[in-house]
Amino acid sequence: MSASLEDLPLRDDLRGKIPYGAPQASVPIALNVNENTHPVPQEVADDILDGIAVALREINRYPDREFDTLREAFADYLGHGLTAQNMWAANGSNEVLQHIMQAFGGPGRTVFGFGPTYSMYPLLAAGTGAGWVAGERGHDFTLTPEFAAEQVAEADPDIILLCSPNNPTGTPLPIDVIEAVYEASRGVVVVDEAYWEFAPHDQRSALTLLHDRPRLAVSRTMSKAFAFAGARVGYLAANPAFIDALRLVRLPYHLSSLTQAAALGALRHADTMLAMVDDIVAQRDRMGATLSALGYEPYESWTNFILFGGVNDPAATWRALFERGVLVRDVGLPGTLRVSAGTEDETTAFLDQLASIDSQA
Repeated sequence: MSASLEDLPLRDDLRGKIPYGAPQASVPIALNVNENTHPVPQEVADDILDGIAVALREINRYPDREFDTLREAFADYLGHGLTAQNMWAANGSNEVLQHIMQAFGGPGRTVFGFGPTYSMYPLLAAGTGAGWVAGERGHDFTLTPEFAAEQVAEADPDIILLCSPNNPTGTPLPIDVIEAVYEASRGVVVVDEAYWEFAPHDQRSALTLLHDRPRLAVSRTMSKAFAFAGARVGYLAANPAFIDALRLVRLPYHLSSLTQAAALGALRHADTMLAMVDDIVAQRDRMGATLSALGYEPYESWTNFILFGGVNDPAATWRALFERGVLVRDVGLPGTLRVSAGTEDETTAFLDQLASIDSQA
């Protein structure tokens, strides 16, 4: 006998909601979910497999609950004087953020972010019983320190999520905005740097602000720059006391031995893995220039994707691209579509198909 959600004693605040998810379809060119479309190099994959094989020999035992070796590896990768005590990790940065919600949010508390931003933020807040408050951005999705601090002070939230650079717009977040938000707040401030490796190399990460700011945390992921989306590994840097708060709410042994082994293998080859980033950035910039030449309005992006405006009918353009074997994302912002930077061939295919649509319009 089939049943619906309405037949179950679901929490009242979850009624009417739908699960998160982007359209999934088997197409030749999938550029809709900001994946790194470059495969893991064979020599790196071989080393990762060797590490997983070793872990399998003791798979009957629970994994290292505190994953100390992996935390040390993340600290070494990030630098900035960080140690294992400053690090946390989980099954994707979404689970890292969920731990933050569980520790600092919950019923009667509020989570704040500047919209439009990552669509999982309000869902994570709702899942832990917290309220979501959306602030505003400028017309070009940017923020100034004064405008951001004023909104935070007025909302007085328990958790502030700053996506830097922002998803789905790609917008950079100046370091002085983060400083101003921290000073204007009493709650924890989380800077989500999921796409930071795609930002210009001369820019300052929020990692440089961690000293003497115990309410600040910086979240990262291996999904994007490390081409590790299928492995589900996210991590975070913060004051050791902040890390202790997350340890209060995590499930026991939440990172499997196989996950830890895979992440360690990838980190051993960080230089090789990150060599793909420069190529992706080149394709992103090439895509932006061509979109402009085609008459669209690409927004500045420090990520591996571009949001572009000037789309007269996003639904129709999305459908026309899909019918030509190219999957992009309609994120619901009027007159826009979002596309990930793929390999050179994938990027060429997207641009060629978009141009063919325009020529037939």
